Amino acid sequence: MADRTPRCAAGDRTISHPAFAALYDRFVPDRFLIGPHREYLAADLSGRALEIGAGTGAMISYAADADDDLEYHAIEPDPHMRRRAAREAAGTDLQVFLRDARAESLPYVDDAFEAVLSSLVFCTVGDPDAAMAEVARVLTPGGELRFLEHVRNDGWRARAQDRLNPIWERAAGGCQLTRETVERFVGHDAFDVLEVERVDVGVFPVTPIVRGRLRRRRDP
Repeated sequence: MADRTPRCAAGDRTISHPAFAALYDRFVPDRFLIGPHREYLAADLSGRALEIGAGTGAMISYAADADDDLEYHAIEPDPHMRRRAAREAAGTDLQVFLRDARAESLPYVDDAFEAVLSSLVFCTVGDPDAAMAEVARVLTPGGELRFLEHVRNDGWRARAQDRLNPIWERAAGGCQLTRETVERFVGHDAFDVLEVERVDVGVFPVTPIVRGRLRRRRDP
């Protein structure tokens, strides 16, 4: 059984970005830009998998092409995004268990999933350290965190991101340009690094983009 009562509140701030949700699918060429990297996240998925921050459901069609025994769960706290993800799921043969929840307080028991997917999500998570602790908790020992995230750049680009970030955050649904997400991932004591690589995709200021896989340690 996967469900549980969240052990802590994820924060009082309501997550609701109707304009961003409406515009995302219309103006972001997701399949063209990062489709191959979503295939990377979905490759050989089987068993029980959880996607954190499903957004408008861009990952769902890729997961639908995975193994027939895949049990796919997803969370999305923004109701406008979640409705679009539900429609995306309804157009596939994959049953998606989609819930209103936040990464900082996952409503699942310990060791519930063989894989957790994070696709352009940690830039918007309010408390990324709490979210990482929750990901480690719900992953089985030996399970994988698979991620595709944009991170803080370096040099003049980083300085430009610092200046743009307040405006960008308001316009892009809370997205942060300056998160050092990969350092947080690879430095976490619950995980071993399997693979990390910078991918040649993205348009400034949402660069660089990094993908990879971490394995949940059996004895964290």
